[in-house]
Amino acid sequence: MKAWFQRFMSGRYGGDQFNRFLAVASLVFLILGLFLPGLFGVLFYAIGFAMLIYSYIRMFSRNHAQRIAENRWYWEKRTAVLNWFGGVKTRFSLRKTYHYYRCPRCRQQLRVPRGRGRISITCPKCGTSFIKKS
Repeated sequence: MKAWFQRFMSGRYGGDQFNRFLAVASLVFLILGLFLPGLFGVLFYAIGFAMLIYSYIRMFSRNHAQRIAENRWYWEKRTAVLNWFGGVKTRFSLRKTYHYYRCPRCRQQLRVPRGRGRISITCPKCGTSFIKKS
């Protein structure tokens, strides 16, 4: 049986990080679908089942280039989300030392020290000056 499965999987893509994410997310959706009442439960259950099917389709696929591109897309989105949460964590840890403002022109995030009174802030990206209380 083991040899048959090895021959069957020969040339197929197998699992990667995106497949693991899909499997865990589908499990979460399936469990939520069991406990949520009515239409929400059915919807969550259907989404979880669709994610599980897609995970298996990816695993048994022979189109390696497409699966690698999907995994790369997943890593780009994952990195963006983790970087955003890292920025929020940094801002929260420095909230007593700095104020954070956005430039009114280019929306660049600027950090200024607290306790300086009313100061003129110049955006390093576009050069716009504006006055805020620090």
